[in-house]
Amino acid sequence: MSIYDYQVNTIRGEQVSLSNYQGKVLLIVNTASKCGFTPQYTGLQELYEKFKDQNFEILGFPSNQFKEQEPESNDHIEQFCQINYGVTFPLFEKIDVKGDTAHPLFQYLSAEASGILGSKAVKWNFTKFLVDSDGKVIKRFAPTTTPDKLQHFIEKLLE
Repeated sequence: MSIYDYQVNTIRGEQVSLSNYQGKVLLIVNTASKCGFTPQYTGLQELYEKFKDQNFEILGFPSNQFKEQEPESNDHIEQFCQINYGVTFPLFEKIDVKGDTAHPLFQYLSAEASGILGSKAVKWNFTKFLVDSDGKVIKRFAPTTTPDKLQHFIEKLLE
């Protein structure tokens, strides 16, 4: 399996293949609108603006698995992100990112890049996975790692 073998639904319900992102560096993030880390949307959008013309994409996946911090509908999530944070990077349907019901993409990401002390499970909102242009999962970043701290890693992969 590779990251390009997965299908996901956009926030508007359209199925897309991650093979559409082949050749791009990806930052895949599970998000939530009512979380203490929600202001990271600002930094994510800044990263996206800085690198989007250099074969870089951010893919946002809302999840309601952590203290129900993403209870709204997909339509509401999309509007919230655009109005409050000016988000223009792709957002996808709300999914599960941990446990037996985790979307296969997040099962794969979690297996490929473990967290602290070898943990496989996504522990909280705004866990970030960096994927190189060949589709290899390079690194997992904790929710506390702010987007500005990722710039160096992204730049290295874009060289």
